[in-house]
Amino acid sequence: MTREQGVRIGFDIGGTKLAVIALGRDGTELARDRCPVPRDYAATLDALVAMTAQCERAHGGARGVGIALPGMIGADGELVRVVNLPWLEGRPLRADLGRLLGRPVAIANDANCFALSEAIDGAAAGAAVVFGVILGTGVGGGIVVAGRVLAGANAIAGEWGHNPLPKAGTSGPAQVCGCGRSGCIETWLNGAALARDYGAGNGLEVEAAEVARRAAAGDGLARAAIARYQERLAAALAGVINILDPDVIVLGGGLASIDSLYQQVPKLWSRFCVAPQPTTRLVRARFGPESGLRGAAWLGTSG
Repeated sequence: MTREQGVRIGFDIGGTKLAVIALGRDGTELARDRCPVPRDYAATLDALVAMTAQCERAHGGARGVGIALPGMIGADGELVRVVNLPWLEGRPLRADLGRLLGRPVAIANDANCFALSEAIDGAAAGAAVVFGVILGTGVGGGIVVAGRVLAGANAIAGEWGHNPLPKAGTSGPAQVCGCGRSGCIETWLNGAALARDYGAGNGLEVEAAEVARRAAAGDGLARAAIARYQERLAAALAGVINILDPDVIVLGGGLASIDSLYQQVPKLWSRFCVAPQPTTRLVRARFGPESGLRGAAWLGTSG
């Protein structure tokens, strides 16, 4: 079977759901399904095997299977740290599933799969170098070069969320990150950061989505909080541009729905970039929350 033959099957294993998608070789969605995520290792393997078989009975054999997971995947595909899925940590999921299926299995974190999806047939289709960004409860990133995920020697390429934010982009006291460090980009750009910034001005506790809604409705304090968020995002992405120099940066996650980011942030990042007029495009993800799942399907046939 050649690379261009057969169905592409991808899984997204989250904290509460296990989702599968089957794509045709041109990216057309053929099928999808989901179930509650099993809470132990053996049951997870059984579910993955059963859902793969169901897709293949309907649409033909798959060359390989891809899996998107939240967390850190080691250089050899081992599961080093899997957020909300502790029964998978340290387990040889890739090897065991590959043995049961009789075909290759590829695993990557959900940010890498997001970036791959958008680079293959999403908002950055055709671009040589793509940086995918997830702005939500956490802040993640993934790099795709010539249609392939760049994992790096330590399998941490794209993990920009755990770098410190340049001082020019900060406002307020540094926060402790989930990684244990203080002042990481994630703590300045996640949803909690926007909500915290807005609340500091009026004492209100609202979610980031509500801050964005209030800004769109003309709330002055919300607009000011969004403006500061744009400044921080511009400073953080300028560091990516200076090092990686991507053709396209794609935004996903809940905060990617803030329309003003796409006009304002590129205007602001020039202050921090080596290139006087960066040509990098900032775009919204085409497939939104579906990108990680779709990227897993592409991942399974990217080798």
